Amino acid sequence: MHRTIRRLAALISCLGVLSLPATAGAQLGDIAKKAKEKAAQKAKEAAEKDKNRETKPDSKQGTDPATGTDTSGAAAAPGAESLKPGEGLWLNYDFVPGDRVMFFDDFSRDPVGNFPQRLELTEGNMEIAEWNGSRWLRSSTSGSFVVPLSEALPERFTLEFDYYAPWQWNSIEVACELPDDTPERGAYTKVVYSTWEKKGGLKRFDNSKNLAFAELAAGADKNIIHCRALADGRYVKVYANEMRVANFPSTNFGRSKGLRFFFVDTDAGRPAMIGNLRVAASEKRLYESLVTAGRVATHGIFFDTGSDAIRPESTPTLKEIGQMLRDHAELKLSIEGHTDDVGDDASNLSLSEKRANAVRAYLVGSGIQGERIQTKGLGETKPVAPNTTPEGRQNNRRVELVKI
Repeated sequence: MHRTIRRLAALISCLGVLSLPATAGAQLGDIAKKAKEKAAQKAKEAAEKDKNRETKPDSKQGTDPATGTDTSGAAAAPGAESLKPGEGLWLNYDFVPGDRVMFFDDFSRDPVGNFPQRLELTEGNMEIAEWNGSRWLRSSTSGSFVVPLSEALPERFTLEFDYYAPWQWNSIEVACELPDDTPERGAYTKVVYSTWEKKGGLKRFDNSKNLAFAELAAGADKNIIHCRALADGRYVKVYANEMRVANFPSTNFGRSKGLRFFFVDTDAGRPAMIGNLRVAASEKRLYESLVTAGRVATHGIFFDTGSDAIRPESTPTLKEIGQMLRDHAELKLSIEGHTDDVGDDASNLSLSEKRANAVRAYLVGSGIQGERIQTKGLGETKPVAPNTTPEGRQNNRRVELVKI
């Protein structure tokens, strides 16, 4: 209702301007031009004054595939990608991705213009679009789709996806896929990101209550939002880029063999897009796996593409490894770098070794004795799953900790 009133008000305002005499319209045009120039000058001065805190823009620039809008200034995320792990807002960031990928899709296997074959469309108009060198699922209407899973969501799992809807009014909602006749279905919990409200967090399925809902960082609603959620039983945490926007210990998210995504208040003039869908199981803690199996794979250490530079969102996993080594002074590790089979064998081997060394350097720099940590780069030689599926490749891109 509030949105309808605002839209009518905006329409009435526009009609009022159109009905003005030509001289008044010209005067308004001059005023608008001066205001625009003044705003541009202020923005330029602010950027010059605050260069060190400026958001790093996406190096791949272009035009939005839905509206033709120039998005060359759109950032990949309004976080501080240039920071090192543990710096800035990443200091309190505690998202650790699941260690076994259950579902992944970046839509690279489907033709542009089609709906992804691995998803189930339940309502609306959606298609794959190519934008800024990546594939996105674009929705030009409100609607929903289901991510089918081969098994029910475990008690501990993580959800990740990218969301872009800078036109205002839009929201994306994610809930456990449940039959419509499920008792008290409305009381279940859903994860919500709203560029209309400029907030993210947890709501009841029937929207009757905000369980935990917080403001997004300034500018996040105009850029790609890296959306992440971590569930551990009834405890759910929700993140937007480097910020935690929900931390709620008693939700009823539900567990089933699917997740339903809802595009809300989306239309042809205000499309929304999502990409890089990832669902992963979080099965055991690092030390538990080391004790029982002698090794553990982690997918929470991220690097710049083709580089051994560790990205700041690796902070929680690196802190967990460091704390484990401090708590168990007798523990010695071999850090192994692994890749999938994409790319040249020799390059993959070299890069995996450099990345393993980068992890060791970080841990030693944080106070861990160097003699307790060895490194090894294995490239694509030790896959844990076939490289023929997106999930398999994701599981093969990993850093393993091996007890010595």
